[in-house]
Amino acid sequence: MSRFTRIIDLLLIGTLLCPAAKAQSVAEIRQKYPDEQAVMLEHSLHYTITVKDGKPQVKSDEVQRLLYISAQAGAFLSKYSFSHSGFHQLQQFSAFTLTADSKKIKVTDFKTTDSKSNSIFYDDVKETSFDFPAVAPGAIGTLETSTLDKDPSLLSPFFISGPIPVINTELKITFPKGMTIRYLLKGLDTARIGVTKEERHGETILSFKATDMAADKHYEDAPGLRWYDTHILFYIYSYTDETGRVIDYLSRPDDLYHLYRSYLKDINKEAGPALRSIVDSLCQNTATATEKTEKIYRWVQENIKYIAFEQGMEGFVPRDANLVCSRRFGDCKDMSSILTLMLRTAGIPAYYTWIGTRTLPYKYTETPTPIVDNHMICCVRLDDRYLFLDGTDPFCIFGWPSQGIQDKQALVAIDDSTFKIMTVPVPAAEESQLTDSTILNLQDKTLKGTIAVNLTGYYSEDQQATLSYTDQKGWQEEMRSYFSRGSNKFRLDTFSVGNRSDKAHLRLTAGFTLEDYVRNIGNECYLNMNLLKHYLHMEIDYPKRRSPIEFPFLSRRRYVVVLNIPAGYEVSYLPQSKNYHNAVWGFNLSYEKKDRQVILTQEFDTGQLMLQPDQFADWNKVLEQLFPLYRETISLQKTSK
Repeated sequence: MSRFTRIIDLLLIGTLLCPAAKAQSVAEIRQKYPDEQAVMLEHSLHYTITVKDGKPQVKSDEVQRLLYISAQAGAFLSKYSFSHSGFHQLQQFSAFTLTADSKKIKVTDFKTTDSKSNSIFYDDVKETSFDFPAVAPGAIGTLETSTLDKDPSLLSPFFISGPIPVINTELKITFPKGMTIRYLLKGLDTARIGVTKEERHGETILSFKATDMAADKHYEDAPGLRWYDTHILFYIYSYTDETGRVIDYLSRPDDLYHLYRSYLKDINKEAGPALRSIVDSLCQNTATATEKTEKIYRWVQENIKYIAFEQGMEGFVPRDANLVCSRRFGDCKDMSSILTLMLRTAGIPAYYTWIGTRTLPYKYTETPTPIVDNHMICCVRLDDRYLFLDGTDPFCIFGWPSQGIQDKQALVAIDDSTFKIMTVPVPAAEESQLTDSTILNLQDKTLKGTIAVNLTGYYSEDQQATLSYTDQKGWQEEMRSYFSRGSNKFRLDTFSVGNRSDKAHLRLTAGFTLEDYVRNIGNECYLNMNLLKHYLHMEIDYPKRRSPIEFPFLSRRRYVVVLNIPAGYEVSYLPQSKNYHNAVWGFNLSYEKKDRQVILTQEFDTGQLMLQPDQFADWNKVLEQLFPLYRETISLQKTSK
């Protein structure tokens, strides 16, 4: 245990062992957070950085103290865990519970397993789990860990806020004179972080503190938590070694690129016979570079299975393309490796490319560290344009970026010393369209109808993926759910799926019956043609909600409902049409009588990939204008028998 950790322990235990003070503290905290099961009473992390043998050395000591404040807390929060890996080697750890009557009970049963990490880049992370004993209101569960961070370029962000309230939190970094540390504050509450810098005994101590941070509420439609959870990124910019030489460590993107290029030096010297034979067969009778590129890309999509199985440096170093070819599987780096070598073998300029998915809010130009990316793809130059090819997505449309990398910075390796930082384009809304057409025929109180749905762009891509991952038995239920409209009496009678050879286009059709949907009163027939009431219950609860809303892609959606007016009836009432748009989004809704038909058209557009909290009011304003229109009905009057 470090001296820092021991001091923190003595101060906290000395304060909390007094029963009166402790009871008062728990009561006050419970009053402040009446709906919480527990709070993080104290979270401190101390990094100590030194220079040894010409390189930075980092160790860290972390203390977490969890105060249980409800009788139900044990059922939800007694189980706890912490992560470590080959890069972040666990040196020592301990855990104990300090009960409400000041009895200390140590944890003795720890279980270590492979972590189920969502990381794409490396996954040798281990998770050690345990149960805090004797959990009850007023008890404090304490976890202490000491870690040796073997690669200082991989230091993790420190989160000031979290899923439960945090009463006191501090990140402290101690580093030697001659070293420069850069940091970046990210998230919604960076203004609440106090930052101090102190020079002492030839060292610099950089501290970040915050108090009384409310729990972060997470929503399914929010982006990755790093977009809004308050946290600190820091990295070594430069340092002075024992000889007095100043060394740039991660001072600019060039330093990061130099590190990444070292991962490629031993792979893909040349294409072996098997790989070359595949390239030759694919490129036979192809007239253009674009045709060659598309055929090679599709071959990788269809023949190399994506499996994330990285460990240690395998999480950063791509495997040789010839090995990937023989195995027929690989991770994202392996996909980048085989795509790049196959394309180069075909004479196409292709480049290894690092990129962060949309779960990460970081940029290479802002923080030139490995924390920026978690993925690897291939970039290809065709004439004057660059295409970003993601081999891990078997349904991605050729020429389109995969959805998860839109609008992200990419680090493209041009040659040993040259790179480009480029922003991945975002396909325009017009390129991803959903057009849903319904034709209705009235039979007393029942509607018989047909549906045709035309999907382009990402809409087609997503639906084709869904169909591919659904077995034939599940297609019926999938299609019923997809086409359902009107009421729970919707019955899918028939459906068909069109040609699926083109990933960018798909047509679905169906026939259905909707019983008891029409109201007949005297000679009048009433029908609500808004069979699909989009965005119901999608109002944003602001200012309570503070996290952004993420959309998968820009799009246009058009829904057309055509009612064939039955013989002996005429339209007696037709609702007014209405359009409403603001700076965020909008809709067009129109009714039209044309010959013996009534046509309702609804059109929606989204103009951004991320909806920020300052746009929530405008989002809700559109819904205020839209929802009353869903209650409108047309009426048909009987004119003859």
